[in-house]
Amino acid sequence: MARRTRPGGDHSISVLIAEDEESFVDALVVGLGHEGFIVHVARDGNSALRQFEEVDPDVVLLDQMLPGGVSGLDVCRSIRATSGIPIIMVTAKGTEIDTVVALEVGADDYVTKPFRMRELVARIHAVSRRSPHQQMHDDEGVERTDDGQITSGEVTVDAVQRRVFVRDAEVRLRRKEFDLLCLLVENAGRVLTRDVLIDRVWGSDYIGDTKTLDVHIKRLRSQIELDPGQPTLITTVRGVGYRFADPKR
Repeated sequence: MARRTRPGGDHSISVLIAEDEESFVDALVVGLGHEGFIVHVARDGNSALRQFEEVDPDVVLLDQMLPGGVSGLDVCRSIRATSGIPIIMVTAKGTEIDTVVALEVGADDYVTKPFRMRELVARIHAVSRRSPHQQMHDDEGVERTDDGQITSGEVTVDAVQRRVFVRDAEVRLRRKEFDLLCLLVENAGRVLTRDVLIDRVWGSDYIGDTKTLDVHIKRLRSQIELDPGQPTLITTVRGVGYRFADPKR
C-alpha cells in the first residue's frame, strides 16, 4: 500500500513498514502518509524481504517480532548483508538487551512502542539524511563543499563559521534563525513539516508555542527574500510546513 501526499514533483521518502499488528499499521499508514512519506507495508518477514527487493525503499521500519518464522532481526541481518539502507527497529519490549541486539545486527536506530508520531518522523528524517541512498535523490541542485558550505540557488550557508550569504551579500541571523535556514537549505526542494522543523531546531522536548516557528520564518523572509510579502525562497505548504526553493526549477 502506498500513499503519496506531498505536493509537487520532488522526491518523497519511501518507507517500508514491516509490522503485523493491524491497528498499528493503520495508524502508521495514515500518520506517515499525512507527513508526505510513500508507505509500503509488509506483514511478515518473508514479505518484508520480498518487498524490499521490489520497492527499493529509502528507510525500513522493522518490527522486531514478526510472524511466519522470519523475525525482524532475521530481516535486518538479510538486508544488511547486501544494503546500507537505513533501518529503524521497533520493539515493544524496550529492554537494554533488545536494543543492543537490534543495533548489533545492523539497525541504525530503534524506537519502543508506544511512541509519538512526531518522534518517529524526526528519526526517519535523521537516518535518511545520513543515507547515501537518499542523498542520490535529495542532493541534486544543492552544492556542498568540504569546508561546510551549502549552496542552494542564490543562498549560501557556511555551517562551520555560521555565516549566510544571499545574492553575494552577507546576512546576519540570530542563532535559531540560522539553524532553521541551514536545515531548510540542506533539504531544498523538500517539504519539511512543522513538527520536524521544531524537533530539529528547538528539540523534541520543546513544549512552547508552535507559533514561534512562524515568527522565525517571518524574520528569515525579511532578511533573505526580495519581497517578504511574496516569498519565493521559503514557501508555505498550507497545513503541512515549509519548503525552501528547489534550485533545479
